[in-house]
Amino acid sequence: MERSKINVTLLVGGTSPEREVSKASGKSIFKALKDLGYKVKIIDPAYGLIQPKEEFRFFEEKDYSEISNRNQLEAINSTLLDGTDVVFIGLHGKWGEDGTLQSLLEMRGVRYTGSKVLSSALAMNKYMSKIMFQHFDVNTPKWFVVDVNEVDFNLTKEKIKKFFGYPCVIKPNDQGSTIGLTICRGDAELAEAVNKASQFAKTILIEEYINGRELTVGILGKQALPVLEIKPIDGFYDYEHKYTSGKTEYIVPAVIPPRVAEHLQHQALLAFNSVGCESYARVDFRLTKDYKSYCLEVNTLPGMTNLSLVPKMAAAAGISFEQLIDEIIKNALK
Repeated sequence: MERSKINVTLLVGGTSPEREVSKASGKSIFKALKDLGYKVKIIDPAYGLIQPKEEFRFFEEKDYSEISNRNQLEAINSTLLDGTDVVFIGLHGKWGEDGTLQSLLEMRGVRYTGSKVLSSALAMNKYMSKIMFQHFDVNTPKWFVVDVNEVDFNLTKEKIKKFFGYPCVIKPNDQGSTIGLTICRGDAELAEAVNKASQFAKTILIEEYINGRELTVGILGKQALPVLEIKPIDGFYDYEHKYTSGKTEYIVPAVIPPRVAEHLQHQALLAFNSVGCESYARVDFRLTKDYKSYCLEVNTLPGMTNLSLVPKMAAAAGISFEQLIDEIIKNALK
């Protein structure tokens, strides 16, 4: 079918802490869809039935109206999606990337981009995805989880020292963009780190810290893209470094031995398949000095801004941003 006859509804915004990132991704996706010739309609499901009339308002920093999860339910169940051939999900994080929205679209009977309900839920749940990694022989850092309502700090300290020691990584079990993450360096920092993570999730993941390089591999269809290295100019790759221009250097292809790059790509595909992903994703790793890799997580709806990693890896493989967006649409329509 000609692109001009395909009705694409682009979802942006949403209600997760990554709302502003979603708006930025949405703006880039919207331009690409228009340039490709698709018929595009924008919806911010968090606004419910009260949607902006002007397209630029969807991408403004100030919200157009009140946002809520109830609004998302009403938006998906309304006439706003009537006539849609495919929904392009430009949301990130909880309520957009975790299978919740995907389940609403499934019940609505609308095709959509990215992974389906179960794989989206598994990938967002770091604890469950690690179990799948282990089953499929994807190496991942040691970990355990704690319930924020039943935290025993003495027991937690004992488990950290027994399993992997300090420093360790403490983060919400089901958030993205390193939101609520702390590299905890000792007992004195534990309570503060757990409390920070507990603002964003009921389950906290406490994970072995892997000293090494930050690497990532994009997946498009069944193809692993070139490995990319992430080099923050200082500190670690937190929210600020991810979304502030000039805070991080990106090297793609990463300067690593070819056999290591092939191994990472193989591990990325294994991780992608272990949670049942479809169409595209990004798989994050740590790599030690002796080239041992540790898979951290799978991002089923990775960023699509000018600072985003999957577009950079696609470009290194000779795939333009427009071609990347077009391929994602084609995968959803198959």
